[in-house]
Amino acid sequence: MNLIHEDCDPTLAKDKKLPYTSYLVEYMREGRIAYDIATATSKVELFDEYYDKYKKDFKQFTQTEGRVNPTLWNNQPQATPPKKGSKKKG
Repeated sequence: MNLIHEDCDPTLAKDKKLPYTSYLVEYMREGRIAYDIATATSKVELFDEYYDKYKKDFKQFTQTEGRVNPTLWNNQPQATPPKKGSKKKG
């Protein structure tokens, strides 16, 4: 499971730049409703993670408005180390 936003504003789930496999998770925390945005390989994995953590305080999860392919989401290019050139003696 990958936690994108913890204890966040639920309107963040409307961001279309999120991966399409992300979910808005609703649960009770310290007597108030809290929201997380998370991704997982399956809905079952996401449910198990939150149910194990919050038990009866877990409420529901719904898919976000994300449209990005998960393999392309937040994919930053690898930084290549500078090439070592030979020094000319002169």
